[in-house]
This record gives sequence, C-alpha cells and structure tokens, in this order.
Amino acid sequence: MDTRKLIASLCYFSIFFAGFLVPVVVYFVTNDGWVREHAKKALLSHLLPFLSLIFFLIIWIATISVSSTIFLGVISLILYFVVMIWNVIKGIQVLLER
Repeated sequence: MDTRKLIASLCYFSIFFAGFLVPVVVYFVTNDGWVREHAKKALLSHLLPFLSLIFFLIIWIATISVSSTIFLGVISLILYFVVMIWNVIKGIQVLLER
C-alpha cells in the first residue's frame, strides 16, 4: 500500500475523529502536491457542515417560527449525512486509485 494514498484517504476519513485537524496538518506538512490537493478538498468538505451550522444558528436567532427551525434543522442533518457519505466514498476512491 502506498503511503501517500493512506495519508490522502486519512484526510477524508478524519471526518469521524479529527475533523479539521488532520487535513490542515497534512496540507502544511507534506510537500506532495497530490496529497495536498486531497487534503484541501477534504478540509473544504469538512468545513461545509460547520458553515451551514453557523448559517442555521443565524437563521434560528432571526426567526421565532418553530416550523422554520425544524425545517432548517432537518436540512442541516441531511447535509451532514451527505458530506459524511461523500468523504467515505472519496477516501475509498483514493485508496483504490492506481
């Protein structure tokens, strides 16, 4: 198994245990452009749910409506789930690349 594939896929799989930390460290530590590109993509995919949560909190504070709060909460949960699945798929694809 190629070490650079393991490191690149670890950036995607880190959504389960270290979120932003692993892709940021890998991006700044490695000199390999291919690994850095995957670390950047993984970091952006990890930031997407976090930014949507901030947006959700702003909307929640601005509105008093319970139905809109529930709707935005469901949308945020769906986004988290989709991003998690996407990161798993990308991590597996990186491991299986030739």
